[in-house]
Amino acid sequence: MLSTLQPVSVALKLGFLGVLYLFLLWVAWSATRDLRRRVGATGVEQGTGMYSASVGGRLATREPRLVVERAPGHVQGMIYDIGPGAVLGRGDAAEIRLNDPYASSRHARVVVQGGVVVLEDLGSTNGTYLNEELLQGLAPLHHGDRVRIGDSEFTYEDS
Repeated sequence: MLSTLQPVSVALKLGFLGVLYLFLLWVAWSATRDLRRRVGATGVEQGTGMYSASVGGRLATREPRLVVERAPGHVQGMIYDIGPGAVLGRGDAAEIRLNDPYASSRHARVVVQGGVVVLEDLGSTNGTYLNEELLQGLAPLHHGDRVRIGDSEFTYEDS
């Protein structure tokens, strides 16, 4: 009886090791993919949370992004990748944190809907401005558009 269980035991051990190695490969692949997406042309990553920012230069990818024109606590020229979407605000849940007393905790969001990048005010007290006009509802973003929240101003880029 003992001799018939030994091959099964060895097979289970090898199967477990195979699954473990596949998991480790997946983790390494995910980490390198995220690093390639986050590190800009300067080779320096800056920012908070899961959204990346680089100072100066262009990012390697051609994804939608916001460039800091002026914002308390940010360096002019800092670039934030938007990815599938990002919330801007003062709160801890915001992907792009604003150190601006005029920003709400969840002030506005930029999201991709049907292949179009749109800006939406999330019911903020002081409003969100797109090209110096108060935003009403959803508005599509175009290359060069300026987004202002309080004293913070960003330029939208998509190429």
